[in-house]
Amino acid sequence: MTKIPIIIDTDPGIDDAMMLTLAFANEGALDVRLVTTCSGNISQDKTNYNARSFLSYIGADVEIARGLEQPIFRELEVAEDIHGESGFGNVQFPTPTLLVSNRPAVTAMLETILASDEKITIVATGPLTNVAALLLAHPEVKTNIERISWMGGAAVGGNMSPSAEFNAYVDPHAVEIVFRSGIPIVMSGLDVTHKAFVTIEEAKNILAIGTEFAEKAYHLVTYYLDVIKRTPFHEANYDQVLHFHDVCAVMYLLKPEYFKGQDCYVEVALEGVTAGATVVDYTNRSGKMPNVHVLHTVDRGAFVAEFVKAVEIISDRLE
Repeated sequence: MTKIPIIIDTDPGIDDAMMLTLAFANEGALDVRLVTTCSGNISQDKTNYNARSFLSYIGADVEIARGLEQPIFRELEVAEDIHGESGFGNVQFPTPTLLVSNRPAVTAMLETILASDEKITIVATGPLTNVAALLLAHPEVKTNIERISWMGGAAVGGNMSPSAEFNAYVDPHAVEIVFRSGIPIVMSGLDVTHKAFVTIEEAKNILAIGTEFAEKAYHLVTYYLDVIKRTPFHEANYDQVLHFHDVCAVMYLLKPEYFKGQDCYVEVALEGVTAGATVVDYTNRSGKMPNVHVLHTVDRGAFVAEFVKAVEIISDRLE
């Protein structure tokens, strides 16, 4: 089986840790060439530390490069109210043994992409600041990028504002740069990620694996339950399920057959009360060529089973 070479750009973050679990449990299918950290759920200091701490803990051997501190034209807004002050709720991981790369994220991405004999897929699960900076400064990389699989955006309804999803809201200008790049883009927006949930009972199956890692994974994802009780916006069943938003961006690469979507023209609002809204032209009223493959449906049962298997794989490695 040919491995898919990928770069992961992430802002850990609870669901980012679950995404990394899936990616590094599937090293037979994915060749993770580089991990870069973006500012989003928490500050750059914390996201980089968390990436190094978590990946050290699960035994990953990968370069981790530090990304940009701020969005392109906006002040950084973080989500510590959702992920906790540390970004990992109440769960702690050991002091990282993986060091910060001596290459900044954009340089590391540039050199990794240009050095590759195969086209690289970028998996982005936070604001697109680093990816946009790369494309602006070094457009020559575009021909060696296979696609960008991004968790972000929403066709209907937001979680940061009535119309904007968090990652798009934090840096909408970066979204615009990436969406106009001409690179194939897969958007795992809230439309699909709200369907990619784990029930409380299914989460207990993770705990039942009986390893230290499985216990940490369980307590990471169930931290959301305490948050939801304090959250003014949620669906009627939001306190009964756990959403694995970022996992979708990797799961799509591994199991595209689990998902359904369509090619659409998408643009992003940059200012005002709709800033960060990703406007999806499902009916082709604009007459513009599609620039994004927008996911909207997932086989939830298969999704959950694949994720639980990933936790088992990492657990076995650590025992």
